[in-house]
Amino acid sequence: MSLTNVFNIAGSGMSAQSTRLNTVASNIANAETVSSSLEETYRARKPVFATVLQEQVNPAGQSLFAEQDAAGYGVRVAGIVEDQAELQARYEPTHPAADKDGYVYYPNVNVVEEMADMISASRAFQTNTEMMNTAKTMLQKVLTLGQ
Repeated sequence: MSLTNVFNIAGSGMSAQSTRLNTVASNIANAETVSSSLEETYRARKPVFATVLQEQVNPAGQSLFAEQDAAGYGVRVAGIVEDQAELQARYEPTHPAADKDGYVYYPNVNVVEEMADMISASRAFQTNTEMMNTAKTMLQKVLTLGQ
């Protein structure tokens, strides 16, 4: 693996964490939205990540050290899934969105978990940024070796 691949790997990580931050923001924004039916109620969304392997990046580029090079070459967002946890039904007959039985339905968003997920995504993004800066510094040092 070349040092320049670090930029592609870190960039894919930063892109994945941006998607994660966007889903967290969407979940928090919809945490208190209500609906009069289970089908219309917002459900929390979570991104699913998958490893990008060497075979997916360059299938013909097998090296002599193929077994050692089996590490991931980045990450991709495989999809975004809805959380199937139970929705909250609350008896609020005076609420304008109440159904005929007086219930309103709240999303299955736990704001505390979402905030922890937001901090984790932010830290992962920051770590990828620091990794890119370190690789850039190393490449600059390599350029000054011949002087």
